[in-house]
Parts: sequence; C-alpha cells; structure tokens
Amino acid sequence: MKMNKAILAVASLSFYALTATAQKSASVQTVVKAEEDFVKQTSRKGIKEAFLAVADAEGIVFKPEPIKITDFYGRIDKQPGTLTWQPKFARISANGDLAFTAGPYVYQNGKTDDDKVYGDYVSLWRLDAATNSLKLLMNMGIQHPPSTRTQLTDIKDPNSTTLVAASKDPFNPKKIIMDNDRQFNQGLKISTLGAYKEFFTPEGHLYFPGFEPMSGIDQSLKFVANQAITISGETINAGRATSNDLAYSQGRARIRKGNIVSNYNYLRVWEMDGQHRWNIILEIYSAIENE
Repeated sequence: MKMNKAILAVASLSFYALTATAQKSASVQTVVKAEEDFVKQTSRKGIKEAFLAVADAEGIVFKPEPIKITDFYGRIDKQPGTLTWQPKFARISANGDLAFTAGPYVYQNGKTDDDKVYGDYVSLWRLDAATNSLKLLMNMGIQHPPSTRTQLTDIKDPNSTTLVAASKDPFNPKKIIMDNDRQFNQGLKISTLGAYKEFFTPEGHLYFPGFEPMSGIDQSLKFVANQAITISGETINAGRATSNDLAYSQGRARIRKGNIVSNYNYLRVWEMDGQHRWNIILEIYSAIENE
C-alpha cells in the first residue's frame, strides 16, 4: 500500500515541480469570513435564503442523501428554527480556490434548551470565477450530545508560498485524488487502524455521528480502535485545488460494528505534505440508515 501511495505522490510532484511559481498565498481568513458571513445571513434571512445565497452552482447538502442545495432549499417554503455555528478548524489552498471550515453548531426549533440540537458541521468552499468569491460546494453535519469540552481553534494559512498555474494537468487532478481515495478505501478493508495510521495527518480531524469530534491522529486512532469497526468505502467524486495542495473526495461507506451494519455518506479533505504525498486532514461520516 505504501509503494502505491508513493507512485501517486510522484505523479503529483512531477506536475507540481514543472508548474510552481512563487506568488503570495491566499489567507485562510478569506474562508473564515465567508463562513461568518454565512452565519450572519442565516440570522438575518433565515436558513433557506442563507443557503441559497452562498450555494455553488453544483453545491450539495446531505438530507440524508446528497442533493443540490438549490434543489433542496428551492422546493421548501421555509426551514423553521434558528441555526448558529462557529468555525474552529479551517484551511485554504495556496491560490484560494478551495477551502473548508468546521466547528460546532446549535440548532433550535423551540424556546427551551430541550429544543436544542447540538453537533458539528463541515463546509467545503470553492472559488466562483464569475464573482471571485467563495461559494458553498458541500455541507455535511453530525449530531452529538452537548459538548463537554472546549474545541481548540486550528485555523492556519497555507504552508507553501508557491502556486501552481491553472493549466492542463497531464495526470488528471481529479483522477489522482480519486485513486488516493480508492487506495484508502482498499486499505480500510485490510486493516481499519492501519489505513488511518498511514493516511491521516497528525492534525487530522474525524467527525462521526453521536460523538464529539476527534482532533488529531491520536484521538482518531483511539476512537477507531475502541469502536472496533470495519469500513467498506466507495469513491464517488473528487476535486483538487489548482495549487495542488488541498483536495476533497466524497463517497459512500458501509460500517460494521458487531452485527450492525450502517450506511453513511462521507467527505474527506486531503492536503499535500512536505514529501508531496496526499494525506487526510479531515473526514466526516453522515448516517443514512441501518440494516
């Protein structure tokens, strides 16, 4: 598995070395501000209108199956209740065309604390060339009991100050990420814990329904080991920043714990490390149903 991963890294590195040019990197505060403005719009306009205002043309939400944001919110009169959230974890690609934030949310459809629903969200943003602004490409969330700990803030600018020119990639950027995602899914079949050890970054965050977020490789590995789960994943889609430092993959998973098999959608965010290998910095599972 490590040998195949190295081959994929070489393909990415070759293109990276040929096209990199020294330019100023984007600021992660761009996506933080986009998320905070989204929160403000929700307060002013309501949930439906806020989602429609920030949606990418291809943006999707999971209800629980993936559906275009414009289709889902365009067909409902109004979504009741109030929704607030706060970005605590964020990254942006060096050229600013792909970014994400994640953090806690509270949804309330009533007047008492008993009416509150707690959880965490992940928002994936993509640059819209027509407006030169970030638009919401994917939004996925999990529910869990009220948090018992304060989430640490992990918001960082890109590590590299080099950009990759937006030109044709002979190695097909989407294919590279889909191949990495498939390789991770294949590794999960062999050893769930082993796959996470190889592909997760030290700062990797794992979001799983019913649990508070696992922050860092140690918490994530402990969760996977304690839950004694096996995962079978299917890659559906992927994309990559033209600066070749941030990417995402989306798919479906079947997770077995004992005799219970549950179906999930997943979203993974990938970043390139110092050795030009793709690793997972964020993974979130959204439940569909049990069998």
